[in-house]
Amino acid sequence: MLHRAARIVSQQTGGGPEPEAIAVAGGRIAATGTVTQLRDRFPGAQEVDFGDAAVVPGLNDAHIHLAIAAEDLLHLDLSADAVGGVEDLLGHVRAEASRAAPGEWIRGSRYDDTKTGRLTRWDLDRAAPGHPVLVVQVAGHWGVANSAALQALHIDEDSSPPDGGDFGRGTDGRLDGRLIERALMNVVYPATARGDSPLRPSSPQEKLRGLSRAQRQWHAAGLTSVCDALIAPEDIALLRRARARDELTLRVGMLLSIDHYAAAQALGVGSGFGDDVLRLVGVKAFVDGAIGGRTCLLAEPYSDSGGHGLQTTPTEELSAQVRAVHRDGNRIGVHANGDAAIRLVLDAFEAAQREMPQPDLRHRIEHCSVIDADILERMRRLGAVAVPFAGYVGYHGGALNRWYGEERTERMFAHRSFLDAGVAVAGSSDYPCGPYQPLLGIQSMVTREGADDGVPVGPSQRISAREALGVFTLGSAEAEGTSRYKGRLEPGCLADFTVLGEDILTVEPEGIGSVPVRATYVGGECVHEG
Repeated sequence: MLHRAARIVSQQTGGGPEPEAIAVAGGRIAATGTVTQLRDRFPGAQEVDFGDAAVVPGLNDAHIHLAIAAEDLLHLDLSADAVGGVEDLLGHVRAEASRAAPGEWIRGSRYDDTKTGRLTRWDLDRAAPGHPVLVVQVAGHWGVANSAALQALHIDEDSSPPDGGDFGRGTDGRLDGRLIERALMNVVYPATARGDSPLRPSSPQEKLRGLSRAQRQWHAAGLTSVCDALIAPEDIALLRRARARDELTLRVGMLLSIDHYAAAQALGVGSGFGDDVLRLVGVKAFVDGAIGGRTCLLAEPYSDSGGHGLQTTPTEELSAQVRAVHRDGNRIGVHANGDAAIRLVLDAFEAAQREMPQPDLRHRIEHCSVIDADILERMRRLGAVAVPFAGYVGYHGGALNRWYGEERTERMFAHRSFLDAGVAVAGSSDYPCGPYQPLLGIQSMVTREGADDGVPVGPSQRISAREALGVFTLGSAEAEGTSRYKGRLEPGCLADFTVLGEDILTVEPEGIGSVPVRATYVGGECVHEG
């Protein structure tokens, strides 16, 4: 099959003129060149002409949550795009409660307190008095439970929060329904849960339905590959079931929760296990909270509220986790947003390398949000890979300046600094915490302006559209260990590509996010056509 377009951005090794067409055979790029050259080489091959479109390597999100999205898509969407304020949100909860069986849990996600307004347990009590309700904030690191949910979770005014978590309280000292960090994760996320949760797990068939919805949405946004950054054994079973039914159309890498690593160790399963469709990238650990949730661990206090955030894993435990994964020759990706948290991770990485040198083993820092020159140099020496948020500036806009201060936002999501320092940097949405559309992420990296308010946030970190495309292709492949055959359109590479209605390298930066995705191809097969 020959594919041609007005513009092909191949990112081919060594540069040179861009090809007019690509030839695909057996799911890989067989050849590139002029149309005449490929017609002569492959006589009789079927041709697809994309006309005035631009073809780029398949977009690859190095840190996203497919299994969580599959579950969330079965429940209420309470994002700022879906609700117009707290009363509208409560109306959605009330309507869902009217359809639910008595006592059934009502669940919603992507609630944004900054854009929608403050939500408490008593608001949710008013909307659904006969149901336990749990609403997860968009950052995914805290949520709001109503009184019935707190009762079902055996949480009362005298309860002690779990290590690495907290229960929110109002000015009167009473529980306000907020479950923070580990207090939420123990309830919601199977990959990190410690103890039983009263939430009814969705059936395998329900989860397959949610998975299908997520894949359709993400293909329509141009994604061909993702790394699910928090996987539990039941999530792997879901993905394997989808693949057995020929329903897994995304290429999926996986970061297995550290809480399940012992089982992987016992089976001898590690980084790179699997194939080009479904493979284990490494292991996921945590050390602090969230940017949007304002719980990350900072060296200096938050600009608007004070405090330094939360450390969710004790230092000794983190060091032991890194040491165990490193010893086995596996990659670990540690969630660390704040600069104080990142330094703890680098301490652990450096100690593991000193004790057990493995110079080719490149660990990841997930989010790696607040950096400085010392952090950059330590990462460069280690060969560590940064996986920062691509779209957070566009999504949060000027709120980031308010929360963190303008001096610090010049050191946040520091794509310019990473590239200049020679630190590998991958593209990440962290959906459902940020928008999943990679073109919105690319626009955010290029403009460094809020999409809604136009406020500049750390403008010194702007990068070019070409560099941003490289982050979401070559950088993401580097982060998952597949750079030999992903991220480029050249012979031998996977035939994964995205067809865009305009060339994002020449369009006005403010319009990148609205460029239409005309088609998405995985292994030479069309998985989306707009």
